[in-house]
Amino acid sequence: MASVVICGANRGIGLELCRQYSARDDQVIATCRTISEELSALNVQTQTDFDVRNSDSIQALKQRLNSEDIEIDILVHNAGILSRENLDSLDFEAIELQFQVNTLGPLRVVHGLLDNFSAGSKIGLISSRMGSMGDNESGGRYGYRMSKAGLNAFSVSLARDLSERGISVVAIHPGLVATQMTGGNGIDPAKAASGLIQRIDELKLDQSGKFMHAEGYELPW
Repeated sequence: MASVVICGANRGIGLELCRQYSARDDQVIATCRTISEELSALNVQTQTDFDVRNSDSIQALKQRLNSEDIEIDILVHNAGILSRENLDSLDFEAIELQFQVNTLGPLRVVHGLLDNFSAGSKIGLISSRMGSMGDNESGGRYGYRMSKAGLNAFSVSLARDLSERGISVVAIHPGLVATQMTGGNGIDPAKAASGLIQRIDELKLDQSGKFMHAEGYELPW
């Protein structure tokens, strides 16, 4: 049984990750700002009022893990936001917010919980191929693309810095998933979550620092 922390767990991909990890009897700690009825119905532990922008939230989670003597085997950072800027309608406040949540948020979480990982632990950062510069053929979405590219960049640094501790890191694109964020367009969240879990299960230290699609192939930076 693995101890799995999932950030951004009250709906969509995060909820499905909780459902599937708990179904295989892993110990799941689900974090979210506000709990949903669907998450409440699952056999998981929850940490509510959790905001990835807030160091106090992360410290509260750390204290709980320490008090319950929980070592993190798997961290899946799924929390993220999307706004739809184009060059004619740039909203710099919205762009900055996406950086706070999508880029600095996961970095804060990993940094704040560093002492709760050990050799063999795995960190899955939910990214997007929209953060790929090599795959950008349509432009637009400035804040989301930039914030996910930033996540990809620090995921490589994390992989290098944590390798000596035996901790693996991967940035994973789940595909276009039918969630509230995408307006219900895309594949079923259960299918996306299954692919993400498989990629994390397969992750080895010598593969750390890659940018993967949930379907199993590597994506261009």
